[in-house]
Amino acid sequence: MRVRMATTRWVKEVGIVGVDRKEGSVKHDPLFRPSKRPTLEDVGAQAGVSRAMASIVLRGAPGGTAETRERILRVAKELGYRPDARARLLASTSRPLLGVVFSRYGLFHLELLDGLYQAAENIGCEVILTALTAHRGEQRAMETLLDFRCDAVILLGPERGTPKLAGRLPCVVVGWKVRHSSVDVVRSSDEQGGQQVLDHLVELGHRDIAHVVGPGGPVSVARQRSYREAMRRHGLESRVREVPGGSTQQQGVQAAREILTSGDLPSAVTAFNDEVAAGLLETFRGSGVAVPADISVVGWDDSSLAKLPHVDLTTVHQDVTTLGRLAVERCIARVRHLDIDAREVTVPTRLVVRTSTGPAPSHDRRPRSTHRADPPTAGSTRS
Repeated sequence: MRVRMATTRWVKEVGIVGVDRKEGSVKHDPLFRPSKRPTLEDVGAQAGVSRAMASIVLRGAPGGTAETRERILRVAKELGYRPDARARLLASTSRPLLGVVFSRYGLFHLELLDGLYQAAENIGCEVILTALTAHRGEQRAMETLLDFRCDAVILLGPERGTPKLAGRLPCVVVGWKVRHSSVDVVRSSDEQGGQQVLDHLVELGHRDIAHVVGPGGPVSVARQRSYREAMRRHGLESRVREVPGGSTQQQGVQAAREILTSGDLPSAVTAFNDEVAAGLLETFRGSGVAVPADISVVGWDDSSLAKLPHVDLTTVHQDVTTLGRLAVERCIARVRHLDIDAREVTVPTRLVVRTSTGPAPSHDRRPRSTHRADPPTAGSTRS
């Protein structure tokens, strides 16, 4: 196949050094690297084929001889060619496009995103991410998904009763209850998780059990409610003790300081999530309170943080793989107008017991107040 070279400038840009007229092929400089992002035209020119043939081969479509296909693939690799994902996305009509809104909710959301990506790839969907930050609110995030013409939306945040896109696109909320009839819900059982935590602690002999509450959204409220209900079931409603907290490790540090300065140390503390629990652990230990000998600590999520050797946190496990798969499957069912049995799907939790919990200390050896003037801050090290 002969290639007509339009201009000297074009020949220089794609790295052609000559044409073998006898063989009808292009010779190119093996050390050539284009100054801009390589295009299909670059690949075709260096491989001695048309842009259309290069596109056929790189898309995996049938066409061309085995030798031609091998040459195109080799040149593409040498040039570092990557297909234009935006163009491919806009041109695709067969693969559903799912938008995912996520917020700055620690490690758990990151691990949940991984579960969503796995599920989307297995089912054959494309995923567009849009984030909520301190300077980027829900309205802007939703506009991004509408601009991309998403077929459905998965919400990991913000935690609100009715998403702004409810009724406009198929919406699946992951993590909390929503009453709107057009919104599907996939969530872990906060009720079951709270009961598992209290059953474990009561079995170890704990009765003075405090709870560090979350940032105030629906998930925080649900876990707070599950703590209260579990305490009531064990006849401990008069000992309910809730400490202001949040969702970050630093807020866990602050909650631990409040507990220490109160002069009334509980025998166990449950936390809104693993980050808060890690802040509790670090501050208690830095203040001379042994975990779990003096106080037991329980987290929630079973994130990668909980599994670190120096944390080794007892925590409620949420199945991110199942949550992600169910959310994607529900989106696809809505896009394809399939029958849905129930609008809400609840995934069971399980308690993962590690070394941050142990038997309740005897009353005569529990420290009443071991607070130091300056407990360590989150991320500090102890000698």
